[in-house]
Amino acid sequence: MTKLNFTLESTDGRRPVAFDVSNFVIAGWAGRDREATEHHIRELEAIGVARPAATPTFYRVAATRLTTAEFIEDVGTAGSGEVEPLLIAKDGKLYVGVGSDHTDRKVETYGVTVSKQICDKPVASTVWPVEEVADHWDDLILRSYAVIDGARVLYQEGALSGLLAPKELIAGWAQNDSLPDGTAMFGGTMPAIGGVRPAARFEGELEDPVLQRRIAFGYDVKTLPIAG
Repeated sequence: MTKLNFTLESTDGRRPVAFDVSNFVIAGWAGRDREATEHHIRELEAIGVARPAATPTFYRVAATRLTTAEFIEDVGTAGSGEVEPLLIAKDGKLYVGVGSDHTDRKVETYGVTVSKQICDKPVASTVWPVEEVADHWDDLILRSYAVIDGARVLYQEGALSGLLAPKELIAGWAQNDSLPDGTAMFGGTMPAIGGVRPAARFEGELEDPVLQRRIAFGYDVKTLPIAG
């Protein structure tokens, strides 16, 4: 179990809220648009990652991998981020935020589940009540930037209409219509603009164009040497 301290931003204002997370699930290959999902599968195949046996696939990861820290440490230079919506349940209510499924791409070529486990997963420290965005969920926009060779470039961008809706993801994993309290779930990602590649810094955001608000986060990547 891990404790995450967030700011709950709602139409009523802002207040601190703490989440005790005991289960962390990453929904992979969770695109609603089959063509976009196939594109993401092919771009990972291009770097040696095997095609999934089923879509979506639900990967269990240690809850302690979730972090709101502003930097992470990677062994080697094969890691890269990908922005994802974050669903998190507490006291029978569902909240949405945003995070990065930072993954070691070298390890991913021989074990996707293992590659998910060995990297920290940075998340923004703000969440919204899902009930406030449910009626315009598909209009929410995911976006990420990567700092590569000193230049900040747009890395991913797309509306959540391109990903499976929370109800489908929750039913696919939990086999019912509610996410159990204490569970956090990443809900899929967009193809990388220009292909999957490492970066010294990764930034992500979730934009609500209807309520005109945004959740943003960023983290630096410290590279540790591979000794053998």
